[in-house]
Amino acid sequence: MHATIPVTVLSGSLGAGKTTLLNHLLRTAGDRDLAVLVNDMGEVNVDADLVAEGSDLDAGGVAELSNGCICCELQDDLETAVVRLAREREFDHLIVESSGISEPAPVARLFTTASRVAARYEIDALVTVLDTRLFLDAFAGQAVPERHGETDDQENRPLSDLLIEQLEVANVVLLNKTDLCEPEELEEAEALVEALQPDAATIRTEFSAVDPDRLLGIDRFDPDRLGELAGWQRALAEADDDSSSLEYGAHGGHDHDEHEHNHDEHDGHDHRHPDEVYGVDSFVFRARRPFHPERFATVLRDLPTEIVRSKGTAWIAGSDVKVDVSQAGPSIRATASGPWIASLPEVDQELYRSNRPGLEWHDDHGDRRTEFVLIGTEYEESRLRERLEAALVADDEWEAPPALECPNPFPDEQGAVAVLREPTN
Repeated sequence: MHATIPVTVLSGSLGAGKTTLLNHLLRTAGDRDLAVLVNDMGEVNVDADLVAEGSDLDAGGVAELSNGCICCELQDDLETAVVRLAREREFDHLIVESSGISEPAPVARLFTTASRVAARYEIDALVTVLDTRLFLDAFAGQAVPERHGETDDQENRPLSDLLIEQLEVANVVLLNKTDLCEPEELEEAEALVEALQPDAATIRTEFSAVDPDRLLGIDRFDPDRLGELAGWQRALAEADDDSSSLEYGAHGGHDHDEHEHNHDEHDGHDHRHPDEVYGVDSFVFRARRPFHPERFATVLRDLPTEIVRSKGTAWIAGSDVKVDVSQAGPSIRATASGPWIASLPEVDQELYRSNRPGLEWHDDHGDRRTEFVLIGTEYEESRLRERLEAALVADDEWEAPPALECPNPFPDEQGAVAVLREPTN
């Protein structure tokens, strides 16, 4: 049985410095024998040509995949290519440089599932290269460049979405092009990375120059935690461990005094401090009372620029589906992820609940609830909490459903997506 080959999945936005990093690693790898797989969206694979010209690898050492994204359209080609590399060449480490518009998680899953690829390879680390200046601009409320090269079915999502997706799964983050930033900006960027991905190692670089020993053979990837490392997920987990945390509106029809009591105490809980020095902070908003669709949409659209990331599941009044809300800088999208278990027939409810022993179940509302994490810099938490609470349905609206007969900007069919806010260029 052959030993598995370690794999580094390299991601980053277009122009962040991935190919420069790759060539740097090839020049400085020492005794390591590297194999490289690069992907570009163009008809001519420019990155592969640049890598081949900048290294001593022969034609078999660079596997070119063109006219598609390796994490989606070319998934089968990726599997074939990496198996062929392992069969035809002997090497110590594989580096997969994904396209600048690719999310790394699907690529990583190819190497972690029960497949012929996973039998030969093992992920060593997911490395994301950030253009630090672009990263800061994307989450400073300024105009954000579009994510060019998408196919129509990917809806031309903005660059801020991609930056978040590539960052939140990373084991190592390279803050590249640091020469274009002031020292205090670099400190702010590091604080943002820590808040968005607390487990990632952060390395400052110029022209992607880094010691290969800091990226290769570091064994930082945990397949059991892929997709569970993001700062918003950490905030939820920590809030779950906080036995003093309260939920707003846990029981319908409460009186005014109880309303005020929950409001006052809620402000003091579920509060996290990823980095107090540079003002990066997060909090969790929970409620067992649905949002009024129009008021909640207004709150989301008016989120201050200081909120760089928010994500969670929302209970929308008048709808039987869970709504996943995801905000990355100026971009806000809502996706209908499936029905609330409490909305299903009783026999189905019992089946689902028996298979999920840890499911929290409310006597009146079942699994319906809102859990929403917000991460930002120097924002007014109390003001945001007040606005979110004001967006929940009032007692008279809850007790008189016709009062909720209003346009619903959120998706109501499983898999449907609604764009609530987009970047303005």
